[in-house]
Amino acid sequence: MWTSHLLTKTIFKDLSRMNATVRQRILVVDDEPQIRKILSISLDSDNYDVLEAYNGREGVRLTATRNPDLIVLDLGLPDIDGMLVIKEIREFSKTPIIVLSVRSDESDKVQALDLGASDYVTKPFNIRELLARIRSGLRDKILSESSQSTVTAGDIEFDFSKRIVTLKKKRIYLSPKEYYLLAFFIKNLGSVITHAQLLKEVWGPMCTQEHQYLRVYIRALRQKIEETPSQPKYIITESGVGYRMVNLSL
Repeated sequence: MWTSHLLTKTIFKDLSRMNATVRQRILVVDDEPQIRKILSISLDSDNYDVLEAYNGREGVRLTATRNPDLIVLDLGLPDIDGMLVIKEIREFSKTPIIVLSVRSDESDKVQALDLGASDYVTKPFNIRELLARIRSGLRDKILSESSQSTVTAGDIEFDFSKRIVTLKKKRIYLSPKEYYLLAFFIKNLGSVITHAQLLKEVWGPMCTQEHQYLRVYIRALRQKIEETPSQPKYIITESGVGYRMVNLSL
């Protein structure tokens, strides 16, 4: 039986071979021609196929009809707000969405992520950073669609079927809340998760404002999985928004 690490390597090897003939498809939804041009050139040079939409309705239509592997979405669109685009797409698709917007307020970031965006990048942006986040989003999509019951992230191995978590091959024991919290992070590797999302998932819809609960359990979880809890490598704080779990295996 393959280990999770070997399975993950095999998935990416198969993807690399497949990319020789079939390129992953990125949908760019932005009303600025210059932004679409820059992204189209950069994505094409990175071996992606690019679809372009200049407004929100066209973005929703292309998502439904062309099934892109990932969406880069502006919020300030000429017809409908990008927040509504996220909401409508999430009614029928789990395609990763990276918001690319001039809106830098924490409230906008939190709202977009709560609606279902996977990541949020503020304009003006570094194209190399955006491409890295696109690659991360695509890798996480592949892992989430695979049928594996064991997921490896760095030295952490999470076995969903046996409900066992190991760190450097040694089992670690988590409280029920710590287990469900880590499981939600593992299922959303690489994605920014808001405080409200975590609280709703682990504590229920009535506890979305109880941020102190979350801080206590994040601190406890870091004590168990981080080599230096005060300088975490796995569970990263996204200031004012939430947290992101980094997959150190990739």
